[in-house]
Amino acid sequence: MAFQGSFPLGGSEVSKDRATATCYCGAVQLEFPTEGDDYIDSFICNCTDCRKITASMFASNFIVNDKAVKHLKGKDKLTKFAQNDTIASGNTMENHFCSVCGSLMYRISSGFPGKYVMRIGTVDDFSLHETKLKPRIEQFGKDRVSWLQGGEGIQQEHGNYYSPRK
Repeated sequence: MAFQGSFPLGGSEVSKDRATATCYCGAVQLEFPTEGDDYIDSFICNCTDCRKITASMFASNFIVNDKAVKHLKGKDKLTKFAQNDTIASGNTMENHFCSVCGSLMYRISSGFPGKYVMRIGTVDDFSLHETKLKPRIEQFGKDRVSWLQGGEGIQQEHGNYYSPRK
């Protein structure tokens, strides 16, 4: 099967202002806004916590209001893990993983209640990775590995940054 711009187990963009995100095995699927007041921001994070939780050198994220997210399937398949020992702000970060395949679907910070920090890589319509969900900010640049360059055309921040789009 040729690549068609979305992961085979997921869906595609639901409408012009909503899309879906699916875990690796397809057991968990969420619908979320891609614009409007409930879509907050998108960012790359190089902090050591994001590096560990993603098993990669950085995380690509977007923030939405939790009230605007619909659990289409698999809410009962989500497992939670929370801690604050490695979070630079000292906030508690609650992680929601698919209990079948282990995909991290979203995080909730005690410092930003009512918000989901979702992963761009879980979004089913890959074209959104390059368009609406393209990161606007790259934070914790001080922790970026030396062999990676900063995101092209993305606002660079040395430490933590969070500013909703107005």
